[in-house]
Order: sequence, then structure tokens, then C-alpha cells
Amino acid sequence: MPDKILELQHISKFFGNVTALEDISTSVEAGKVTCVLGDNGAGKSTLIKILSGVHRPSTGQCLIDDSPVEFSSPRDARAVGIATVFQDLALAPLLSVWRNFFMGSEPKKGLGPIRWMDSAFARKTAKEEMFKMGIDVRDIDQPVGTLSGGERQSVAIARAVYFGARVLILDEPTSALGVRQSGVVLKYIRAAAERGLGVIFITHNPSHAYPVGDRFLLLNRGKSLGDFAKSEIEITELTRLMSGGAELEALQHELSKGR
Repeated sequence: MPDKILELQHISKFFGNVTALEDISTSVEAGKVTCVLGDNGAGKSTLIKILSGVHRPSTGQCLIDDSPVEFSSPRDARAVGIATVFQDLALAPLLSVWRNFFMGSEPKKGLGPIRWMDSAFARKTAKEEMFKMGIDVRDIDQPVGTLSGGERQSVAIARAVYFGARVLILDEPTSALGVRQSGVVLKYIRAAAERGLGVIFITHNPSHAYPVGDRFLLLNRGKSLGDFAKSEIEITELTRLMSGGAELEALQHELSKGR
């Protein structure tokens, strides 16, 4: 039996008369990557906010380990092991790599009311945990802002893994990166899955999704174009659906008539 961590059943979200999501279903398994694909306005951001506890669904339900859950806040989502890495990464560029790794959860040492940050433990642990993900940071004390875009993404991913995430949501992690740095991030996505996490990879790029994905949910204007296992869809069909499929073919036919 697949080790299913999270399941969405017929999720819809309405803002007044506006339908942001309609009847969306998919699942996330431990050690697997579920890719959510769609262009701007497809509903990806709304889905992220539902999963991370910012919004409640209007209809449908979310299950964790086959039990229904309701999130009133992002804290509720984090409590069941859902961690979200947004595009802005929530990193402080001028702080060191290890300070960013433990930001908000700094390890302490001392007795009674006299306690201070255990910087030696933090440095050692941050370096070790990132190395487990295949990330060899040159200098754990260097400002995180001096790292490449792919390396900054890796810090955020390794941090989420260390602090107990079971489901890791990555919001367009490759959107602002070049080919080489995108490849670095894709490698870390697979590494997170190999550590046993269920990964949700939000992207508009099927060429990035297909090499690392195990399941593909395609969104278009808040509706699902399909929820496929990798064995059920080829990258050519994934790309065709993403590019508009029949709509694009009709447009190309219309344009060709005007020549």
C-alpha cells in the first residue's frame, strides 16, 4: 500500500461570486513528488494557501493520514508537518547561513533563566543537515545573500526537513533561476523526497516538473485538467495540456487562415 500522507478531496474555494478553485482532488505520498502545474491565474496560489492554513476551503476536505483535518492558521498546518517554502524564501540576506537555518528556533544552552544561543551546535548542525541533502556549503558563516539562487533554495529546503516537515510545499522554486541553478534545485527536490518527505512542487514549467515528478495535477482557471501518475502521461501530453491543448490548436488554425 502507498504511504499516503496527504489527500485533497473535491476542494473548492469561492471568494464571493469568484471561483478560485473548483472540485480539486489529488494526493501526496511519502517519498514522492506531486507536481501542481498551471499558468498565472490557474489557482496554484489559492491551493498553496489552503494547504498552508491561510485559507479554509469552501467545500471539500483535506486528510492527513486518512483523517480529516481543518486548519485555522498556518500554525495548524505546521503542527501536522506541512512546511511551505514561498518564492521569497523568508531568508535574511545579511545573516549567515546557520543563523538563517535556525532563525526563529535558535538552540539554547545554559541553566535556569540564564540561557544563550548555542552557536557551536547551530553551526555544526546546519552544516551536517545540509550535507545530508547533498549540499556542501563552503562557509556556514557567510551571509546567505552571497549564495546563488539555487543554494538559497537549498537552505530553505534543508531547514524544513530538519524541523520535522512531512509534506514540503515548494512555490515556484525554479521560476527566477537559470538552467544550471534550476537543475540544482530539482536535485534537492528529489533529495527531499528520498528522505521520505511528500513534496508538492508548484510550477508552470513541465520541463522542470516531469523529470522529478511522480504525480501531476494540472490546473486551468481554478479547474483540474487531470490528476495523473507518471505512468499515465508522457511529457509531450503534459506540455500540450499546459500550453492550452485544443485552444492553442484552434488559435494556430485561426492565425494560419489570415496569412
